[in-house]
Amino acid sequence: MASVAAAEGAAAALRSVLSRAQQAAARAGRAPGSVRVVAVSKTKPVPVIRGVYDAGHRCFGENYVQELIDKAPQLPEDIEWHFIGNLQSNKAKALLAGVPNLDMVESVDDEKIANRLDRLVADLGRKPLKVLVQVNTSGEESKFGVDPSGCVELAKHVKLNCPNLVFSGLMTIGMLDYSSTPENFKTLSNCRKEVCKELSIPEEQCELSMGMSADFEQAIEMGSTNVRVGSTIFGAREYPKKN
Repeated sequence: MASVAAAEGAAAALRSVLSRAQQAAARAGRAPGSVRVVAVSKTKPVPVIRGVYDAGHRCFGENYVQELIDKAPQLPEDIEWHFIGNLQSNKAKALLAGVPNLDMVESVDDEKIANRLDRLVADLGRKPLKVLVQVNTSGEESKFGVDPSGCVELAKHVKLNCPNLVFSGLMTIGMLDYSSTPENFKTLSNCRKEVCKELSIPEEQCELSMGMSADFEQAIEMGSTNVRVGSTIFGAREYPKKN
């Protein structure tokens, strides 16, 4: 019964988040469908995720390779999974082979992982994989991501040298407590301008993945097209207790 209640609560919370996202887009003068909400289901059990799926949602995100590999086969195949955590090269094959409906890797932060994903997509015979370049906009050593000064070169590498990847935009994680500041969002927006100019692509074709539970409305108002919302939908994370 607890999981049923949790699933119903998450479905109701999702509806609220989608409404708030739409209102934020409207305040910024953007179309209702211009923002994708990624429901981040890290540490949450399959029945609760299923409750959000049954409410009509199809886009979910996970941070850990093994957790996603375990969950994906237990859930419908039309889910669009986003991998949003740091991806180590030695785990990339397991991720791509174990999750056929992986839609996007949001966390490509150097050429090595881009090249690895590119080769694996070809080897596994998968359709081209959408990727975002992760930018460390806060300058914190604890954060992954390319320095803003290097984001153009990395985006260019993905676009020009990785035929099995689809460069789809840029992603950032905000300040240490996951509540961001406008400076982080502004930095990513500026990175997009530079990348689009260098690659000669329109800005509307370059996604911005920024904003999480604490700040997704502000992020949308500052141009985010992709917000990653976890605890506001699913409740607090449930990490296993350490002995």
